[in-house]
Amino acid sequence: MSIQLSISAEDTFTSPEIIEGPFNASIQGSFSGTTVTVQRSTDNSTWYDVDDFTSAGEWPGFEPERIWYRIGVKSGNYSAGPVLVRLGANRRNSI
Repeated sequence: MSIQLSISAEDTFTSPEIIEGPFNASIQGSFSGTTVTVQRSTDNSTWYDVDDFTSAGEWPGFEPERIWYRIGVKSGNYSAGPVLVRLGANRRNSI
């Protein structure tokens, strides 16, 4: 399973996916002054911030339950430049 999106505006997120087990968050691009947020939800409606990132990189994560995840830029957190975001997990760990 892999969800990715090129972001160039605030309040923009990937489509949500259920993740269980190890996963990877990837952020790439020539952006500045932008904060990327990983969020999780138990009901695919109410979202809670997991972590914020302000630079490009790769970060591993682990989710012990089957939980909805998405990655993107919240309202007021976009400044400049395209941001390519991705969440990836082994297909057997998602539904």
